[in-house]
Amino acid sequence: MRDVVEIGLGKTAQRGYHLDDIAIVPSRRTRDVDDVSTSWQLDAYPFGIPCVGHPSDATMSPSSAVRLGQLGGLGVLNVEGLWTRYENPTKVLDELAGLGEDARATKRLQEVYAEPIRPDLIAERVRELRAGGGTVAVRVSPQHTLALAPVILDAGVDILVIQGTIVSAEHVSTTDEPLNLKEFIADLDLPVIVGGCTDYKTALHLMRTGAAGVIVGIGGDEWSTTESVLGIRVPMASAIADAAAARRDYLDETGGRYVHLIADGDIQTSGDIAKALGCGADAVMLGEPLSLCDEAPAGGAWWHSAASHPSLPRGAFEVAGEPLGSMEQLLFGPADEADGQLNLFGGLRRAMAKCGYRDLKEFQKVGLVLDR
Repeated sequence: MRDVVEIGLGKTAQRGYHLDDIAIVPSRRTRDVDDVSTSWQLDAYPFGIPCVGHPSDATMSPSSAVRLGQLGGLGVLNVEGLWTRYENPTKVLDELAGLGEDARATKRLQEVYAEPIRPDLIAERVRELRAGGGTVAVRVSPQHTLALAPVILDAGVDILVIQGTIVSAEHVSTTDEPLNLKEFIADLDLPVIVGGCTDYKTALHLMRTGAAGVIVGIGGDEWSTTESVLGIRVPMASAIADAAAARRDYLDETGGRYVHLIADGDIQTSGDIAKALGCGADAVMLGEPLSLCDEAPAGGAWWHSAASHPSLPRGAFEVAGEPLGSMEQLLFGPADEADGQLNLFGGLRRAMAKCGYRDLKEFQKVGLVLDR
């Protein structure tokens, strides 16, 4: 039972742990790194590395999503982003990349995202993804799922990602007809990933909707302002472990239906990836780290999908940094710095080998220690 701390008379808080608070414990066995597999499979779709691209326009364009797929990951395009609002958003992205330390950066983000979404461009972008080969995945917010789903499904995607800051299976509204995730997913013949969520109960309820995958976390990093705006902060190690416990209970409840967990938040280095998977995740969602590869469409600038919200933006604009290398070098090396930002999945393979595990399912059983 995790510690419950009394923070004042009649009010308690559950103690939570971040990825920085834990470390991996090697076992009695080691393994040759060439004998380690980082592959995983979501429904009928296999992937070589447990990497899902965060659907920010700073990192995911049709071409960069395709490239991530070619390298073994899953690229996810935001169908509420710039690529479905502008015929050619390259000039807009170039402008954003050149903003520098501009106090108007958030206002400018709001302005460029005020352009309406064009259904014809959704269909066109899906065609571009399909032409690139590999698995086609797009992201839509819960608020716009019912309106945009017919266009998305007609265009022919493989995986649908329904993602918001916090997504629940029991949204209540007195003004609009809320999205019934269970009914919506039941009517589809393709896998759906939903999230984010932050605790056991929400993860379990999302699994009961029939989702193939659940996103754990809210994409928090040093540029996220969700805590200062909403007061929400997610200790990712605890959140992933809680969701993994929900999955075990759901497996018992259903007689063996496995739901994949995708960790989204506080993941910057190969060590962070290893710790997230060791807590029970099947894959990680990478945002800011991918903004620093040559293929990033915003030239090194970074912003969260929620940073352009028209009335309550949540996420600061990060000015463009120097690229660290190609996407391939970022994911597979070679690394020329010892900080874990390059060769992300080579680092994961090495961690798995040092601990004696041959695949990701085994590695989820790795020992952990609190070191803070």
